[in-house]
Amino acid sequence: MTRRFLLLFSVLFLLPLASHAAWWPWQPLAADWRRADWSSAALLPAAAIEPEATVHVFAARVGRWRGVFAHHSWVVVKEAGARAYTRFDVVGWGNPVRVNHREADGRWFGNAPELVAEVKGEAAAALIPRIREAVKSYSYSEYGTYAAWPGPNSNSFVQHVLAEVPELGHALPPTAIGKDWRESGLYAGWTPSRTGIQASLYGLAGISLGWVEGIEINLLGLVAGLDLRQPALKLPGWGRVGF
Repeated sequence: MTRRFLLLFSVLFLLPLASHAAWWPWQPLAADWRRADWSSAALLPAAAIEPEATVHVFAARVGRWRGVFAHHSWVVVKEAGARAYTRFDVVGWGNPVRVNHREADGRWFGNAPELVAEVKGEAAAALIPRIREAVKSYSYSEYGTYAAWPGPNSNSFVQHVLAEVPELGHALPPTAIGKDWRESGLYAGWTPSRTGIQASLYGLAGISLGWVEGIEINLLGLVAGLDLRQPALKLPGWGRVGF
């Protein structure tokens, strides 16, 4: 039994992570945060020419060696007729919760973001007040409450928003380490999307079964599994691999 577990762990977790670690140094990586590109990735139109209300969730690889296995995520909203986007994310220095800390669709440590979720029009207008309330209700907004691993971190914050507003209907990437962290330590209940069930121990071990989240097995913050709604593999390091 032990040998089978070790073999399964190696195939599902260690091999994908090791292969991504070998590939990562060949990417054009910034030497440090000062020399990294934090500019807009031009994924959003100028707010002044976008009349509708919009909601976006983005995620981008973090900097240097941590990019091997982790993403940073954030939430962007814009009310109908507003001439600017509002970005909410959590960082690991100073007061964690930041508003418009970077460009709404800015690169993170030089890495271009990927779109996780998008809602527009009347549906977005209805969700934005609830998103703003979810940001206000986040429990770890004081100095010293941030923990990169296992959480609460930037992904714990966005997962909190997704759980408070399940109508957003999307899951964070499997490489969003900290998304499964729970303040109660041992958690058993609904997934954030309310489309399945989840059990987690401090975000260090757990399992999720849901239509939006798919099948996820979490060990030490690394996730392996399957995306059921949009068929794909979920692999440590590589993240979601599919169409």
